Amino acid sequence: MRMWKRVLLLMLVVIAATAGYYGYSFYEFAQNIQAPNVVTPALPDGGAATKAAEIPEWDGQERVNILLMGVDRRGMKNNGLPRSDSMMLVSIDPASKRYDLFSILRDTYVDIPGNGSSRINSAIVDGGPELAMKTVSQFTGLPVDRYVITDFEGFKALIDAVGGVEIDVEKNMYYHDPTDKGVYDINLKKGVQQLDGNKALQYVRFRHDATSDYTRTERQRKLLAAVASQMKSGTSLIQLPSILKQVAPYIQTNISSMDMLKLSALGLKLDTMQPGNYQLPPMGMFRESHKAGAVLIPDVDQIQSFIQEKLEPPTETMQQEDNKTDGSTDSKDSTRM
Repeated sequence: MRMWKRVLLLMLVVIAATAGYYGYSFYEFAQNIQAPNVVTPALPDGGAATKAAEIPEWDGQERVNILLMGVDRRGMKNNGLPRSDSMMLVSIDPASKRYDLFSILRDTYVDIPGNGSSRINSAIVDGGPELAMKTVSQFTGLPVDRYVITDFEGFKALIDAVGGVEIDVEKNMYYHDPTDKGVYDINLKKGVQQLDGNKALQYVRFRHDATSDYTRTERQRKLLAAVASQMKSGTSLIQLPSILKQVAPYIQTNISSMDMLKLSALGLKLDTMQPGNYQLPPMGMFRESHKAGAVLIPDVDQIQSFIQEKLEPPTETMQQEDNKTDGSTDSKDSTRM
């Protein structure tokens, strides 16, 4: 009996030490990524972007919308504001344990508050992440006050930290990038394969298809969903402290530590197998124009109605239809091309 008491006590000590280690790792990570690691928080007009302390605490019950931005900092000088290379809005519903991904085409021509009309990916250049959130909120009709930013190196670090990700590469992909002495060249072969950080970045950056940015954003959603699913695996959870340490230097957010904890707990319950995957603007809800180069003029009212429709809780009939069509979108869906 005494031996079992000792064993039990030892187990409790190990559990407490492990919990403390994980807790400290998460706290340190949360604090580090709230610093301006990727872009400066200062705005051109002398203001500052919202900080975690200024955002109302998320109650963990209401839908939360987070703007994900991948920026290209190549050639940027200190304190420069890079143009966003990719923009996604993730909308998470705690009630249904479902999340929806909306890719925003970077050539979408919208009103940027206080700066006239321009491509949506220039909003971050005009006013940092704060203005980017305002612009996306105005465009989608959804409240957006939280963001996460990373750059090329951060994306690579994340994929490598989780041990790579398995993706079915749809076709051979090749592109020589003349601006970086081959560092960011793309050279992928068709087929199912385990992509490391470098190869995964090539996969999501390739846009030399007949449909250009449409298929590129579809690949981005596909890979992000695969990463989200992999992060829930037992191996990734065990390696979590190491993963957080590796990616922290490349991530910036205004999400508070407390909200991160709530989101992390919710993330373990989310259905990562069949997220809603949509392109904004969807096909048929924009017209092409050359008023400022080749841009897309969206029908904002129609798009906002489309978004609200997609965010409605799925009925049993809708779920059955989704299962038949391999997820929430297919070739018949106006969001794909």
